[in-house]
Amino acid sequence: MSELQFDGQREGEKLKFIFRRHILTARKGALWLIMMIGLGMVPLLIWPENTDMMIVFLACVVVGLIGFSYAYILWYFSIYIVTNERLRQVSQKGLYKKSVVDLGLDKIQSVSCHVPGVLGGIFGYGTILIQTVAGDLVISMVRKPEKIHNKLQNLVRKA
Repeated sequence: MSELQFDGQREGEKLKFIFRRHILTARKGALWLIMMIGLGMVPLLIWPENTDMMIVFLACVVVGLIGFSYAYILWYFSIYIVTNERLRQVSQKGLYKKSVVDLGLDKIQSVSCHVPGVLGGIFGYGTILIQTVAGDLVISMVRKPEKIHNKLQNLVRKA
């Protein structure tokens, strides 16, 4: 079985796991799509016999899909890569703007997680707090935070 690799991987560094924030972080794109579909329906309901209103509706749907695609791309390409040496946060800020932050596992003092109430329990998301000497890294809306927390704690303990 071939080993997974990523850009910026160091010699001898082994990839342990990759995780993302919950898909609900892209909810603004879904709301935008729903709003544009609703907006496109208004002319169809006011002038149902006018076939040109179907073009207006389709244009609204296309604009909604573009907004949804943008939010999805930002979610999909923002990832957290955990290796045997470090935690790498790759944040997609726009279509062409990306930031990368590396945090050595040996610099981590503690890792804690928090599930925020009923919605967090139902949808399976929470917050992971990573404390270091330099400051805290708060990762909100993480899918399956307890699982990620346990994996991170085990790796920090080994480092």
